[in-house]
Amino acid sequence: MKIAIRYYTKTGNTKKLAEAISQVVNAEAKTVDEPLTEDVDILFLGSAVYGTGIDEKVKDFIKNIDVNVGEVVNFSSAALLESTYKQVKKEVEAKGLKMSEREFHCRGAFKFVHRGRPNEEDLKNAQEFAKGIIS
Repeated sequence: MKIAIRYYTKTGNTKKLAEAISQVVNAEAKTVDEPLTEDVDILFLGSAVYGTGIDEKVKDFIKNIDVNVGEVVNFSSAALLESTYKQVKKEVEAKGLKMSEREFHCRGAFKFVHRGRPNEEDLKNAQEFAKGIIS
């Protein structure tokens, strides 16, 4: 099974999740600045909510996918909103790709809100989630 991990972060929260997932799926966590260069069975795609939406870099990454992707699996962190799933799904499906119904989301620290998140338990939960996706 070929797996790729891409993420976008401003605060480092989503990077922590990507690196935790990387440890259990045997794939390097890379930013969305690095396009996919080969077909993948699973693309773990990480993002966060900035203001009220996902960053344009995430949207551009999805729009510019030009390889076969079996399924996109969303993971995210946010201080206030529940998830980026609906926004990512809209972009993924507009590109004609399949979006997994499963996702991982946890709180992320922002200023004085949710300090220390994602924490060790969040990272462990992200790893367990990823193991469940690839098994």
